[in-house]
Amino acid sequence: MPSLWIKNARVIDPAAKRDAVGDIFISDGRFVPSLSAVAKKRARQIDARGLVACPGLVDIHVHFREPGQTHKETIATGSQAAAAGGFTTVVMMPNTSPVADSAGTIQFMKDVIERDAVVHVYPTGCITVGMKGQALAPIGSLKRAGVIAITDDGDCIQSNDLMRRAVEYAKMFDLPVMDHCQDHSMTQGAVMNEGIVSTRLGLRGWPNAAEDLIVARNVILSEYTGAHIHMQHISSQFSVDILRRAKKRGVRVSAEATPHHIALTDDLLAGYDTHFKMNPPLRTEADRQALIEGLRDGTLDIVATDHAPHTDYEKDKEFDFAPNGILGLETALAVTLDVLVRESRFKLPYVVDLMTRRPARLMNLPGGTLAAGEVADVCLFDPDEKWRYDAKHGFSKSGNSPWHDQTLTGRVKKTIVAGRVVFDGKKIV
Repeated sequence: MPSLWIKNARVIDPAAKRDAVGDIFISDGRFVPSLSAVAKKRARQIDARGLVACPGLVDIHVHFREPGQTHKETIATGSQAAAAGGFTTVVMMPNTSPVADSAGTIQFMKDVIERDAVVHVYPTGCITVGMKGQALAPIGSLKRAGVIAITDDGDCIQSNDLMRRAVEYAKMFDLPVMDHCQDHSMTQGAVMNEGIVSTRLGLRGWPNAAEDLIVARNVILSEYTGAHIHMQHISSQFSVDILRRAKKRGVRVSAEATPHHIALTDDLLAGYDTHFKMNPPLRTEADRQALIEGLRDGTLDIVATDHAPHTDYEKDKEFDFAPNGILGLETALAVTLDVLVRESRFKLPYVVDLMTRRPARLMNLPGGTLAAGEVADVCLFDPDEKWRYDAKHGFSKSGNSPWHDQTLTGRVKKTIVAGRVVFDGKKIV
């Protein structure tokens, strides 16, 4: 593999507290402090003047649908969408068909990842057999098979006792538990946030309390057992408050916010557009602002996409019957920059940290740094370039995005994985 010399970039590496114009050197797929004079002459040079160079983005919450739902997405197309969005590492959820509750399914996923993925893809395993919330999956076998966390994402364990046993076992195997926080008894038939808009539209409302109760449950279980429980796609202002108070006590919990929950509100559902239908639902402006403040003060640890592809014919239904979920990988950086940097005045290095070093550390993954000796994963982006996002001709196999045909600001120009350019701004290399 030829050496790589990235020149004149604004280099942001939160792990090293580096934010300065400079160069990045890569040899044999890893970062090096410099190159010899001879190696510099032979190296491939990338003039990144005017661009930001940061560690490759890390997303710990994606749905790649393989095996069993490849009409929506595959590991190949999902990883290409990740690369186009500047992501070099993603963590794949287990709600496939069959679900990833056995070592055999995990091995199948790993084989496909090795064959087809253009970025680093890590599998998670189910907490319960069949994701039915009734009996624990073989957590030790899943760990040996290579999962980096366990979760029943897309569902939520309703039994507090079963969840307690799950986190106790997970702690034994040093696995984080990722939880989709939803009390099913409060969301039967619900399709959007419970409030003024749902009442006006005549749609069944989904209260904040359905999330808040499970977040509180998980805080209690984490404090009781000492296990690491990660709360996925937080959407409620009250959940943020619960987590803030728990962290002040030193409870071992963490949480994420998605680009869509910090950017959009339930007012956008006035036209019954199913591209705004998701789980948890878009909530109010007060909730949105609470999420932003949670990211600002560290109550919410990271930004994750919850990339959830669905076909056009699945989304093109009456609102009550359309599936939840939207695409997220190709638009995440631009949307997050817009909300956190331009609207909320976050410093750019802090936002980069939310999408690189922090998620990598939460899941004990390599990456998230430009340190010498580490695998050379890099995202090069122009924070000010405006571009039109065409979801129908993107890299994902699906096109279900609320940002389709909109002009976004902030564009990925190159994505480098282990020293190799895999996305050059227009195509997968």
